[in-house]
Amino acid sequence: MSPAADLGRVLCIITGASRGFGRAVARDLARLVQPGSALVLVARSGPDLRALQAELTESEAGRAGLKVEVVVADVGKVEGLEDILRTSKEAFYEDMDHILLINNAASLGDVSKYVRDFSDMSEVDSYLSLNVSSAMCLTARMLQAFPQHPGLRRSVVNVTSLCALQPFRSWALYCTGKAAREMMFKVLAEEEPDLRVLSYSPGPLDTDMQVEARSKTADQTIKKKFSGMFAQGQLLTCEASSAKLMKVLLDDKFTSGDHVDVYDN
Repeated sequence: MSPAADLGRVLCIITGASRGFGRAVARDLARLVQPGSALVLVARSGPDLRALQAELTESEAGRAGLKVEVVVADVGKVEGLEDILRTSKEAFYEDMDHILLINNAASLGDVSKYVRDFSDMSEVDSYLSLNVSSAMCLTARMLQAFPQHPGLRRSVVNVTSLCALQPFRSWALYCTGKAAREMMFKVLAEEEPDLRVLSYSPGPLDTDMQVEARSKTADQTIKKKFSGMFAQGQLLTCEASSAKLMKVLLDDKFTSGDHVDVYDN
């Protein structure tokens, strides 16, 4: 089966779209959707989102009929999810043939601590709300709002990490959140056979999160590893990793629920 030329006439929701990997994904998707598609860009940073909206609206895709909406929201809060859902419903047209949700929003958590230091339950709850509960509840709301029917393709991407599979010392919150999300999406793939579910690991990216990792990680072995990758130019650009994700989505050969890494063949 040859890869598709585009992703169709799609409503695409991208969380964490204002910068880094989410921003690169938004730019790539704008080039791979048919006219009449809509992007709903979600993040907490209004100025960055609106700058991206203006860029995409003025692009070739925008001039060809791509609709770009922004939602300035915290996905860890119920009102944020409600805003996303309302905007997505308003952006959807009946002749769209694809719903694509990119669960990208995430935070690193406090990597200056070890497991023995997390005695404050509210701190852990807050992290899990933003990084796990929000992804589950947003995905559920989108599935309810846009139920399966003939002619409609539905896809969900979970932006994951090697940390979902391997423990990193002093990264307990991040590893826990990524592992929990990945299992949740595996369960979703089993429950919804008509849904295309992908957990995509974008690799070590040259982003603000990497700066945080190099400067604040408590475990010195992990810290030196990331510092060394940066010094030796081994970090990936967001654009290179996003291009790989686009290829995976267009080829559409993955088994629903799979973990696919940027380095996979």
